[in-house]
Parts: sequence; structure tokens; C-alpha cells
Amino acid sequence: MQMFTMIAAYLRSRPKNDEGATAVEYSLLVSLIAVVIIAGVTLFGGHINDVFTNLSKKF
Repeated sequence: MQMFTMIAAYLRSRPKNDEGATAVEYSLLVSLIAVVIIAGVTLFGGHINDVFTNLSKKF
């Protein structure tokens, strides 16, 4: 119970920052996610295709 009291006191005492994420930050996050997806598909796409092709031949 004491831990919850300490956390509540910390949350009340910390400075409030009303500035939200800007469109620039969101666009950076979206572009980073897109780069990771493209890299993953490029690196593993052929192998995953082979796995599913071999699996479909067995059934």
C-alpha cells in the first residue's frame, strides 16, 4: 500500500507537460516502422515463401 502512495505522490508532484507529440514525431515513427517492415520482408520474404510452398505440397 505504501508503494501506491509513493507512486501517487510522484505523479502529483512531477511537472505537467501538456505538449503532445507533433506530426513530425508521428511521421518519424511511421517511417521507422515502414523501414522495419520493408527490411523484414526483403530479408525473410523468400524463405517464408519457400516454407509455405513446401508446407502446401505436403498437404
